[in-house]
Amino acid sequence: MTLQVDHLILEALKEDISSEDVTTNSVMKEAVPGEVDLICKEDGIIAGLEIFSRVFTLLDADTKVELFCKDGDEVKKGQKMGKVTGDIRVLLSGERVALNYLQRMSGIATYTHSVASLLEGTGITLLDTRKTTPNMRIFEKYAVRVGGGQNHRYNLSDGVLLKDNHIGAAGSVANAVKMAQEYAPFVRKIEVEVETLDQVKEAVEAGADIIMLDNMTPEMMKEAVQLIDGRAKTECSGNVTKENIAKIRDVGVDYVSSGALTHSAPILDISLKNLHPLS
Repeated sequence: MTLQVDHLILEALKEDISSEDVTTNSVMKEAVPGEVDLICKEDGIIAGLEIFSRVFTLLDADTKVELFCKDGDEVKKGQKMGKVTGDIRVLLSGERVALNYLQRMSGIATYTHSVASLLEGTGITLLDTRKTTPNMRIFEKYAVRVGGGQNHRYNLSDGVLLKDNHIGAAGSVANAVKMAQEYAPFVRKIEVEVETLDQVKEAVEAGADIIMLDNMTPEMMKEAVQLIDGRAKTECSGNVTKENIAKIRDVGVDYVSSGALTHSAPILDISLKNLHPLS
């Protein structure tokens, strides 16, 4: 992953250290070897350990990060997950950026895990969306996978998803699907978002590959799935959260997509503690 993310991590470091770390430089005039512990402060699913480590090695390739767990592990409050050894100036200057990545990614993995567990046994696949933090998508979508979800399209080049405004621009569901079929390469599936049962019928007749049932009641979704009758894959979307996903378990859709996995997951509280010089 490092080839894909190094430039993003470097930009984050430049944002935090525009010219120098004046605080660290004021108390550490020269290189002194030190060590600091990585401590989890609440229960959750850890994700982003490679990114956490990479922050420090980009600052100084001689920094050593020893980890006692791996991405996807359940971690507990008070657990020592690893330690970082190196120039104390590097440990101090890289601390916030490294923790920001780890806390954010672990929070998403933890929240995703909690949502995915509510769908166990249903055969429904939990998906994320493109509602990600700018320049953080690769990290956030990775964290979703660690937490037990799957990724919807990564970006606008990945697939055709005809939403309400595309349909409005095309004039109708049928027109939008027809235009997409004519334009898109044959290997691309065409998904269309619908809000009414009439649009469901129109999407099926137009030959859509996936039909997204947007902001429908569970009763409407059940009826829509019956109308589609296996002629297209089905996806449920629209304000899906941990609090209401149980209502969707039995409607019969193939996929559930939730923007909340990335835009509403709280961070997992993690700290670097017990920094001390090495003799």
